[in-house]
Amino acid sequence: MPAPWNIVVIAGSLRKESFTLKVAKALAKLSPASLKMNVVTLHDISFFNQDLEANPPADWLAFRERLQKSNGVLFVTPEYNRSIPGVLKNAIDVGSRPYGKSSFLGKPIGIVSNSPGVLGGVNAAMNLKQLLPGITGPIMGQPEIYLVGVGDAFDAEGNLTKEPMQKVMQQFIDAFAAWVEKHNR
Repeated sequence: MPAPWNIVVIAGSLRKESFTLKVAKALAKLSPASLKMNVVTLHDISFFNQDLEANPPADWLAFRERLQKSNGVLFVTPEYNRSIPGVLKNAIDVGSRPYGKSSFLGKPIGIVSNSPGVLGGVNAAMNLKQLLPGITGPIMGQPEIYLVGVGDAFDAEGNLTKEPMQKVMQQFIDAFAAWVEKHNR
């Protein structure tokens, strides 16, 4: 078997015990051996300011390099005010610059949204589907995944305990692995 594909999994929430981070880690555990999942939090990425582009901060350069070395990107996002969190939008802005040299370019993309409520962050996922074309590679359209009721899906140690959710996540991550394989050959 060839070396596993290096995937950057961007957890779009800063909260230490965020459901988004738990979902990202659960997907990493469920991923097939063909994927090496690197869960990334956005705590250390400074605000994008085009004035700094001539001499970008080290945190921007490190984030961009991580993306450039990857074989794909998986966005895991909660929904804040019917959109993605500002910290995730900031990371997208940092990674997509300088203009015309997006570090996401050509990378196969997956999107997972989640919510403790009944809509599963569908608006956040749709927002990403509007933002990403033109600065990324191909975005996986099927299967779509909007995880609902994540508030009670994990035990105290952060392990996924909701079996129906685990099945859905397994189907998604297996499809994403095939998507990455297809777009890296």
